[in-house]
Amino acid sequence: MDVCLAIKQRLEELGLEQRDLAAAAKVTESYISQLLTGKKLPPEPGRTDIYEKIGKFLKLPSGKLSKLADHQRRDALKRNLDVPPKPLLKEVRELVLRKCPPGKEKQIRVIFEKQPFGELERLVTQKLLDVVKTVAKGELESETWLQSVARLSGRSYEAMRVSILEFLDADTFNVSRDHCVFFLDPLIESWDIDLATFSMEIVLNRRLVPGYAKKFEFVESEAGGTEEEPGLTAFLRQSVNGGATEEEIEFLRRLRFNGKHPTPLYYYRELQNLRDPLHFRERSGEGMSKRRDPDALAKQMQLDSRKSAIRRWSKHKINPRTKSKS
Repeated sequence: MDVCLAIKQRLEELGLEQRDLAAAAKVTESYISQLLTGKKLPPEPGRTDIYEKIGKFLKLPSGKLSKLADHQRRDALKRNLDVPPKPLLKEVRELVLRKCPPGKEKQIRVIFEKQPFGELERLVTQKLLDVVKTVAKGELESETWLQSVARLSGRSYEAMRVSILEFLDADTFNVSRDHCVFFLDPLIESWDIDLATFSMEIVLNRRLVPGYAKKFEFVESEAGGTEEEPGLTAFLRQSVNGGATEEEIEFLRRLRFNGKHPTPLYYYRELQNLRDPLHFRERSGEGMSKRRDPDALAKQMQLDSRKSAIRRWSKHKINPRTKSKS
């Protein structure tokens, strides 16, 4: 069963109509009609909130519609694998070229025009889409932002939501003129690429999206090449690390801080939070007795600190005989 059939059957069971479903999902009735008749492919579950809203309205089990949509999209993708990709619309290519540095536009254009839809053109277009989708998805739940954008574009709130939902489901193979007009052109200030390393830098229009980073950088890197935080390294060398297990150490290594560098004390506290039974729901009390007492670890940390202070003091204290001779 596909997701469209499941929705239509449930509407009949509850005696509801498409306009009721459109109002609950906060989209236009036209969008629901095209979705249920198969004229539109169901959007990808991870990029939209529509399945959650529809499932709640139709009183369906959580996640059911998302699973059906995922299977339907996979089948459609398998059928499309044998079809060669179509080149980008002329308007889309011209927009992409217009946003790159003037000194590189001619060079990039030559590369783009060598193939109908070459690897570099797909790479650049997909990265631009990814960045703008990040903004659009973040604002999807902001009714105030949607209302203001809808007024500026002369459309209804529901129509604006439909535009964003369709844009979030777009990729390099189906990006349209409307996507350029309403999203890519106003939000992307410029982009640049290093043709030697294929690292990209994308600059957003801060006047329209002031709450987001001005620049996004994409650099190819090998997996597993992330360096360990100095604070974590120091924490693991100390005796106060509480006998952290390999699983706990791996959890600490996966923490990311966006340019900040935490101290060993931070990792000590993070480990205690991870072990604290009050922060998690326990199925039974078996695992609680195996944990080390946080108070004992704190005392051990204080004791080690005192020992370090005594060692430093003993190194620098004056020998009595040396003092008398002088």
